[in-house]
Amino acid sequence: MSDPKKEESIPVNPDVKAEIAAEVISSEVILKGNSEVLIQHGDSIYRLRITQNGKLILCK
Repeated sequence: MSDPKKEESIPVNPDVKAEIAAEVISSEVILKGNSEVLIQHGDSIYRLRITQNGKLILCK
C-alpha cells in the first residue's frame, strides 16, 4: 500500500503542462482501488467509474 502523504509524479507533456492550471491527481488516488466512487458536488451526487475498456465515466 502506498503512503498517502507521498505525492505521485505523473509525466505530462511539457507543451501541455504550461496550459494546465489545475492540480493533476491520479485516478488511482481518487478511486483507492475501487472501480467507482460517488462525488458530492453541491446538492448533486455524481458517480465516477472505470468502464470495462479502462476508461473513466462521470455520470449524474
